[in-house]
Amino acid sequence: MKKKTKETRAIEKLLKENFSGYPDDCPPEAYRHNSVSIRVRLVHDEFRDMTRSAREQRVLPVIRTLPDATQQDITVLLLLAPGELDRSMMNVEFEHPVTSRI
Repeated sequence: MKKKTKETRAIEKLLKENFSGYPDDCPPEAYRHNSVSIRVRLVHDEFRDMTRSAREQRVLPVIRTLPDATQQDITVLLLLAPGELDRSMMNVEFEHPVTSRI
């Protein structure tokens, strides 16, 4: 189950404000996977032809504006171009999370 919390809604809002132009059918999404883990996905055309490192360099300054406790709970930061959704195994896990024992 993808649990939404005050923290996950704040992450989604922050990403929407800083990365407009995401696909209408795939807005920034965050959910609490368990008590110590938040998963975040941002799909954006800007990431096309960018390395993972370059994507992180673009997004991490925005993530670092979140409270420290929220940042520490982000265990997955999935940064994809629209054409990569079907090829990403981590996206499959993001969409259909395995139940956490925590």
